[in-house]
Amino acid sequence: MTTPAICVESLSYTYPHAEQVVVDLSFCVDPGEKIGIVGANGAGKTTLLMLLCGLIPPSGGRIEISGLGFDKKSLPVLRRIIGMVFQNPDDQLFTGRVYDDVAFAPRNARLEEAQVARLVAEALDQVGLDGLADRPPYRLSDGEKRKAALAAVLSMHPEILLLDEPSATLDPRARKALIRLLCGLPQTCVITSHDLDLVLDTCGRTLLMADGRVIAFGNTDRILTDRRLLEENGLELPLSVAAGLGA
Repeated sequence: MTTPAICVESLSYTYPHAEQVVVDLSFCVDPGEKIGIVGANGAGKTTLLMLLCGLIPPSGGRIEISGLGFDKKSLPVLRRIIGMVFQNPDDQLFTGRVYDDVAFAPRNARLEEAQVARLVAEALDQVGLDGLADRPPYRLSDGEKRKAALAAVLSMHPEILLLDEPSATLDPRARKALIRLLCGLPQTCVITSHDLDLVLDTCGRTLLMADGRVIAFGNTDRILTDRRLLEENGLELPLSVAAGLGA
């Protein structure tokens, strides 16, 4: 039996002096699978990603990544398995040129500079930025910044990618390029997004959250074409689905 890439059991999280924002979540993700996490603002989507990558510890429940639980011994290994791309790419691009941002993690892993250069070149080529290695990040478009942030994560060849609102602020051309890129990635991907069309185009299964709870988890086509289910949880049909229904 294949070990799940991600397995969550009765996961809960409460911010200090605040309400509970993740409540008794349980689900598993297969290796290589792409799943969407959708829900209205405040549903707990970003908090869930932060829990999955170990940025915050759960208040209750358990997370296993490729069969490993989070503890002091496993955390360094898990940091190599998981890569997270934040909603704002400027949170991940902080040096004077794209090359150094993408090289940061391999250098931090104390790899030889020749190996660093190879990993950077591979990552930039993978996202289509191979000609922009020496450009300062502030001179990149929003789409290019998002690709650079993704390359900075891909440079360490993680098995699992967590992407928070990857299409936010993108124009239609950059958004289409991102969808093609995500569909071609071999990694297990967990994608949070208000862009339900992106989720429809990239994810085989979708988890719908509301008030920190799982409302539905299953086939993306089924969940994202269920008008009543979406509207009851503060969402609307994807634009492509609504257009097809004449709505």
